[in-house]
Amino acid sequence: MYEYIKSLHLIFVITWFAGLFYIVRLFVYQIEANEKPSPEREILLNQYKIMTYRLWYIITWPSAVLATIFALWLLHLMPEWLQMPWMQVKLGFVVLLLAYHFKCHQIYRQLQNDQFQYSSNFMRLWNEGATIILFAVVFLVILKNAINWIYGVIGIVLFSVLIMLGFKFYKRIREKK
Repeated sequence: MYEYIKSLHLIFVITWFAGLFYIVRLFVYQIEANEKPSPEREILLNQYKIMTYRLWYIITWPSAVLATIFALWLLHLMPEWLQMPWMQVKLGFVVLLLAYHFKCHQIYRQLQNDQFQYSSNFMRLWNEGATIILFAVVFLVILKNAINWIYGVIGIVLFSVLIMLGFKFYKRIREKK
């Protein structure tokens, strides 16, 4: 039974992250569509609202809920994990992921109401938050106690710096076009 629950947890974590990655990309497109002239702006905004609604409520939210249910079920089956340092750190990243998810929900609602508070560049950078959390969680789960926490933290910081440099490089290329 454990392997089935673990498999379902992993499947819904994957679809949850896929939803988070794509929703923020749709936010970028929606923000950029708002800068287009009429009638292109209205046509694109209406289409993006439909797409984000379906992604958010048909894939992302259900995946988040199911991933959480199966995670809690796994912890019920293996309560000793809660005493392990790697799991405690992982749960800290899960809390960050939930905060990221709820912030995405807030942004989603604002964009559905035609409130554009963020730039497309901010959203491109925001999209990397889920990537950093994903890397941290995967390494924690795979390496467990074998991980050296100092090197792990340094690695996440360096990875974040590389993402920021890549973002700046990509922004420069986009601005030249």
